[in-house]
Amino acid sequence: MRLSDLKTGESGVIVKILGHGAFRKRVIEMGFVKGKIIKVVLNAPLKDPIKYSLMGYELSLRRSEADLVEVIPITEDDKFPDTAHINTITECDDFHPVHRDYTGRVKTINVALIGNPNCGKTSMFNIASGAKEHVGNYSGVTVDAKNGYFEHGGYRFNIVDLPGTYSLSSYSPEELYVRRYLRDEMPDVIINVVVASNLERNLYLTTELIDMDRSMVIALNMYDELKASGAEVDYRLLGEMIGVPIVPTVSRTGSGIDELFDTVIRVYEGHDKAVRHVHVNLGKEVEKGVTEIKDALKKDPAVGVHFSPRYLAIKLLEKDREVEDIVKNSPDHKAIFMLRDQELARIENITGEDITSIIASEKYGFIAGALAETFTDSTKHEAKTTQVIDAFVTNKLFGFPIFLAIMLFIFWCTFEIGSYPMGWIESLVDWIAGMVNRLMPEGPLKDLIADGIIGGVGGVIVFLPNILILYFFISFMEDSGYMARAAFIMDKLMHKIGLHGKSFIPLVMGFGCNVPAIMSARAIESKSSRIITILINPFMSCSARLPVYVLLVGTFFSRYASFVFLGLYLLGIIVAVITARLLRRFWFKTDETPFVMELPPYRLPTFKSSLRHMWGKGEQYLKKMGGIILVASIVVWALNYFPLRSEESSTPEAVAAMDGDDSKIDIKHDSYLEMLGKAVNPVMEPIGFHWRTTVAAIAGAPAKEIVVSTLGVLYTGDEEIDDTSLSARLTAPNPITGKPDFTPASALSLMVFVLLYFPCMATVVAIVRETGSWVYGAFSVVYNTVVAWLVAFLVYNVAILVI
Repeated sequence: MRLSDLKTGESGVIVKILGHGAFRKRVIEMGFVKGKIIKVVLNAPLKDPIKYSLMGYELSLRRSEADLVEVIPITEDDKFPDTAHINTITECDDFHPVHRDYTGRVKTINVALIGNPNCGKTSMFNIASGAKEHVGNYSGVTVDAKNGYFEHGGYRFNIVDLPGTYSLSSYSPEELYVRRYLRDEMPDVIINVVVASNLERNLYLTTELIDMDRSMVIALNMYDELKASGAEVDYRLLGEMIGVPIVPTVSRTGSGIDELFDTVIRVYEGHDKAVRHVHVNLGKEVEKGVTEIKDALKKDPAVGVHFSPRYLAIKLLEKDREVEDIVKNSPDHKAIFMLRDQELARIENITGEDITSIIASEKYGFIAGALAETFTDSTKHEAKTTQVIDAFVTNKLFGFPIFLAIMLFIFWCTFEIGSYPMGWIESLVDWIAGMVNRLMPEGPLKDLIADGIIGGVGGVIVFLPNILILYFFISFMEDSGYMARAAFIMDKLMHKIGLHGKSFIPLVMGFGCNVPAIMSARAIESKSSRIITILINPFMSCSARLPVYVLLVGTFFSRYASFVFLGLYLLGIIVAVITARLLRRFWFKTDETPFVMELPPYRLPTFKSSLRHMWGKGEQYLKKMGGIILVASIVVWALNYFPLRSEESSTPEAVAAMDGDDSKIDIKHDSYLEMLGKAVNPVMEPIGFHWRTTVAAIAGAPAKEIVVSTLGVLYTGDEEIDDTSLSARLTAPNPITGKPDFTPASALSLMVFVLLYFPCMATVVAIVRETGSWVYGAFSVVYNTVVAWLVAFLVYNVAILVI
């Protein structure tokens, strides 16, 4: 933990000092050394700064500075000398020596995985940590990072899988995320994961990490692909040249992972001979400017706490916004900015080029020089698998038909194959409901369990197999590299509707879940394209709507299931396209950006990896069953169950006629839910909705699965129907009207309405957080609902004539 986390009166043992430059030197001189005991004395009235007791004297630190000191908390009962580090070695079960600190705690190494997208970081993370991760949002930014842990070589490793990024500028949210993580968390060792077969591109990020002057190890990943291609690289010599040890790995199989973390330990302990600090030479004129600015920055120790002065100087020359914000904290920031502007003008006048181009050119020159001495390219000229596959899937004749065929196959598998386990689960749910009805006495509790919980949650959980199948295919397409090709072939169409080819990937991901799909739109550099992509994403039919489709398609359109499914998904795409055109035409100015996106080589995902991704989503679905859908089902049941009234006792005459005979009292639902449904239903009747359908649609606000669970609660509570299956109850005649509440036309209308109407609450929150404005969230709720009603009205009236 950090020193800033200790409360008044608590003590801790100093483990390490984070930060760079003068701050680190100063606090070490004042006694902040490993093994010393420090105690929190008191907080200032405004909680900052804080007074501490150390080595018999007291001093104060700001909370932000205390956050750069890592400590182990202790109590008064902990007895050990206040000295420098004492290390003991004991044998653990696997015969690895375990390094323990003063209170017997295993020593830890904090490791961050950093690399380009598609470099295999996540596979390495899963192999190393055993996928014991949790996903959390970094403060202020909606970007995910996975955190895990494991023990190796006597150390406990805390490992973080950071988002893929091509550089450490402030150009995109993921770049900002990674840099802010490095600034705030200060990992002990960085593992820079690079693709062995694409070193020139991947090592550009490495040069930026070298500028930062952080402890680092390079994982030369996918090394098997490099060897298979016939190319060779002297990775040991390359590591010595750039001052960073390099370890070949194959994260897909786990090859080299143990050696990688052995090297991390050596770097952490300062024993690796390859480690040395080098400067990536940026050319005479730029180096002169960097030196001038770096020397100016060193005059204020606070500026260089988180990053090396050289890195800050380079980023200042590049006019990096976030680095400028860091420098603004210096009282001399005006003079520094003036110096930066002078040096920038001088460099560009002399060279005739902009600074970004100069720096990138010099860095790639550095990389080329290093590879010229260490890398031998393959002499093979065989047609690669990727080229052969791309010849078909990106072909102007076959590309679109192949994509549509793949989607149709996915929907067929989702419905047809999923129908078997779906039937098994449905039978199990019916059996449990039957047991409850037979064994429990009559009363509200029985009705709650049978109709509310089992009828609601059970009505949704039966669709788990369908959702798992859909997620399996989406994960497979993402991991194989096909999703990038889909974006490639769709770029021209996306451009015609005012978007970028990269917008296609979040839209396809929306078929799984709109929330992570909206978050993935951060990869789109253009702000207007990013916002439009976010706003049209809810029209992509997420898996939460799948239970509604499976229920109604299976009940009314089982013979044409695949085509109805495909039609619904295409309808969502069409509405999204029209909306994008309207937004680009009336709301946003034209904002064209070049189509720059990596197309990774095709790789056959391991079955285990696809299953892990699939089950991760399935686990979230099951948690939703036990959380929001369970609560919603109980609330819907209660609103449908209460209040109770006596139909016969509603008039004085009926009361007198009963003559005290309670057996004549007929308890009947006149529920709040029915009142709500009938109050709103006049608006929904033109699209074929019964009041129960209206209630189910309204109940879908928290999560779309609740539409089915609400129908389950409403219809399983109707004791006039003998059949226990929800499908049979939907098609059974209504006891009052004598006609079914649902027809094929009204079923189509409901599916279209659920497809298009307001997003779930989690999606609305994601829209607001990603766009930074509640206006876009409100727009999505209102606009989507209006569009849903209009399209459902059209579909319903056409269906009446056709079906």
